[in-house]
Amino acid sequence: MENKVKIARVKVGLTQQQLADKVGVTRQTISLIEKGKYNPSLNLCLQICYVVESKLDEIFWVNKEDLNESN
Repeated sequence: MENKVKIARVKVGLTQQQLADKVGVTRQTISLIEKGKYNPSLNLCLQICYVVESKLDEIFWVNKEDLNESN
């Protein structure tokens, strides 16, 4: 899943470790989310959005066509 976590995180001046600490996961989890190799729960997505001061659809949006291609 593509996302814009890294862009939003850098924009608010946080390291991966700082974001991880604020949302209660490991730095490695944040790294995997940013690389699109880990699909976080909705709860974790929302926590990340609150910390980076962004809306869910700004960070974690997937177009319907993109979902069909990955199946």
